Amino acid sequence: MASHRKSRSGPKRSLVSSTARTAALLALTGAVSGTALEGTGHADPRLTTAQVKARVDQYRMEAEEAAEKYNGAREKADTARRALGELRDEAARRTARLNTARNALGAYATAQYRAGTVAPTLQLALSSSPDEYLQRASLAERAAGRQAATITGITRQEKALRRVRGAAADRLAELRSSQEALSRHKRAVEKKLAAADRLLDRLTAAQRRRLADRERPGARNAPAGGGAAAQAPATTGRAARAVAFAHAALGKPYVWGATGPHGYDCSGLTQAAWKSAGVALPRTTYTQINAGRRVGRSQLAPGDLVFFYAGISHVGIYIGDGRMIHAPHPGAPVRVAPIDQMPFAGASRPV
Repeated sequence: MASHRKSRSGPKRSLVSSTARTAALLALTGAVSGTALEGTGHADPRLTTAQVKARVDQYRMEAEEAAEKYNGAREKADTARRALGELRDEAARRTARLNTARNALGAYATAQYRAGTVAPTLQLALSSSPDEYLQRASLAERAAGRQAATITGITRQEKALRRVRGAAADRLAELRSSQEALSRHKRAVEKKLAAADRLLDRLTAAQRRRLADRERPGARNAPAGGGAAAQAPATTGRAARAVAFAHAALGKPYVWGATGPHGYDCSGLTQAAWKSAGVALPRTTYTQINAGRRVGRSQLAPGDLVFFYAGISHVGIYIGDGRMIHAPHPGAPVRVAPIDQMPFAGASRPV
């Protein structure tokens, strides 16, 4: 009996001990969660608000890199699509000309067959005028020569048509490859932005406000240091028009892949700004940096393009006093910011 009571009390003590440990663990977890991220219980306790910001910035930078690759692939796809359309139009025109030539040759062959039942020697014998026969024979010979030239022309047209169709097939393959790249880069952008959103969702409303304050340029109306031009010269000409366009775009949303007029990504904004000034820039950051004359940071003037990060994945348009106008990232509209806000990579002057 005693042994029976002992056997029952053992599991009971084990259950109590397990419950106590669970309660202690929950209390400890609650205490850690309560202090992590300044009070949020649903955030990752290993990340501070500053660490969340750093990770979000990294995801956004990677998303922007993928977005610029998307822009490049779309530009290639658009070029291939236009070229394919032109080649198909040319192939259709060549096919029509070839068919016309073939029909003419067929009609001539049919006429020759119908008129060729009498042998030439008999035609001469039956002719009342040998001179008339020789004249007709000369005309027939010249006609045969023209038809031989027609046959040669048809052969050349067939070869040219095959070349055009081959070029169209190459362009079609290029278009499909670019479209696959578009989808791949689009998925990469969406994946990085979704990761950033998940991190931000872990923050409380108060923390989001503090994070927004950190991202908002505190000295947007004051000169930024770091070696930038202290006072830019007066803006004139095309550069002035590009800067004016950028100012007019302030507040418009960041939309990746967009070139306006209702939204922009970073390179879409700079391209549109300089287009308004009559200068055609390429579509992506890594091609825009080579589109003009390189300038040093201390020689920056309004209208210059300023590039950031080692991968040249972000661009803004310089407006003077160490500031730029740029389209930062999804959720942040076109705005003024100091160029010291990101790792400076270089600058170029379109004109």
